[in-house]
Amino acid sequence: MTYDEAIDYLKNLTKFGINLGLARIEELLRRIGNPHHRLNIIHVGGTNGKGSTTAMIANILKTAGYKTGMFSSPHLHHYNERFMINNQPIPKEKLVALIESIKPYLSNMVQEGYEHPTEFEVSTALALLYFANEETDFVVMEVGLGGAIDSTNVVVPKVSVITNVAMDHMDYLGDSLAEIARVKAGIIKQGIPIVTAATDEPLGIIRQEALACNSKLIQVGKEVTWTQPEGKPNLAFQEFFIEGQQNKIHVELPLLGRHQQINAATAVAAVEVLCSGSGQTIPRVAITEGLRTVKWPGRLEVVRSKPTILLDGAHNHAGAIALKGALQNYFPDQKIIFVLGMLADKERSKVVAELAPLAKAVVVTRSNNPRAGDWTKLAEYVRVYLDQVMVIEDVEEAILKALDQVRENEILCITGSLYMVAEARSFIMSISYS
Repeated sequence: MTYDEAIDYLKNLTKFGINLGLARIEELLRRIGNPHHRLNIIHVGGTNGKGSTTAMIANILKTAGYKTGMFSSPHLHHYNERFMINNQPIPKEKLVALIESIKPYLSNMVQEGYEHPTEFEVSTALALLYFANEETDFVVMEVGLGGAIDSTNVVVPKVSVITNVAMDHMDYLGDSLAEIARVKAGIIKQGIPIVTAATDEPLGIIRQEALACNSKLIQVGKEVTWTQPEGKPNLAFQEFFIEGQQNKIHVELPLLGRHQQINAATAVAAVEVLCSGSGQTIPRVAITEGLRTVKWPGRLEVVRSKPTILLDGAHNHAGAIALKGALQNYFPDQKIIFVLGMLADKERSKVVAELAPLAKAVVVTRSNNPRAGDWTKLAEYVRVYLDQVMVIEDVEEAILKALDQVRENEILCITGSLYMVAEARSFIMSISYS
């Protein structure tokens, strides 16, 4: 099996859809030796920011000298980016070998009457097997969808993290913040500390679950706080202070946006709880350096200047609110042209309501994903706010058209589906222009 064949095999598993539940993944893991029982895991859920927070925690642990695995999804450019050790994707030959080793177990499960595990369940099992085989010190795992019956929820972590709770994936998680919060809170385990930056009603539900599980709750914004000094925002990095339970640190973070300050405080809280609970030592310099050198592309990422091109995977309403705040903070007097592509199962009208009033023009494009659905419907939502709307299916053509519209001191912002942002990023990195 070649690498391309192996990836095609995994992608073909998407035909089994999203099928939440733990029975299949538990059975698969049992058959391959329960590798998760050999791992020290930090489990990160939430609606927005869980990927960034996962990356920050992993980079802090790696900087402290620990061999650190990181499982996140979706990938940006290449499938093997989902499985990282010390910021390096799994080598292609190792991923092929793992897939070949797990295939017979999948066939046997089906022959014995089990449902075939989904693509994400197989991906989760591959990650756990890889990290166990490589004898990692820690693994930071991002929840896929929800929490309670997401396939990553087979793990018993050292620390659980819920970044925040907002409306997203309502067809799977519920139609209210309270319902979604209950699903997210499903990652809280008996006696395992929980860190959260959630607020209001979701925080109350997380607090109730923590109490029921006898789990210590660390609330970001209360036990761990952050402050930002006055000054003009910097497009290279942002400076602020985090006061944790054990450390007070000055942070230089290359990830932009005030929401990333909250994510950084959440990461620090998780690391401090991990230290106090496991006896591990993580020096303050490892925290500051881990945050200073973290990479998480495609999220408020400035990829070009003259003109400024900004990429951001703001794929839901909460993400659009964060992007809007960042644009107003970093580019208060500049006109913005958007390239926008979203999946049909997202709150497209709400995202447009946040972003379109900021726009000089919008180019609507199609995300290369089966869930794109009637992608042109997005243009109808945009036309409520402005007349300058173009509809171009091909992402590369959409970007070139948008670049034609951008004048000096204007911004091109490419946002929406992370799948579309990834395609746009690859294209922009490949082109040259004056």
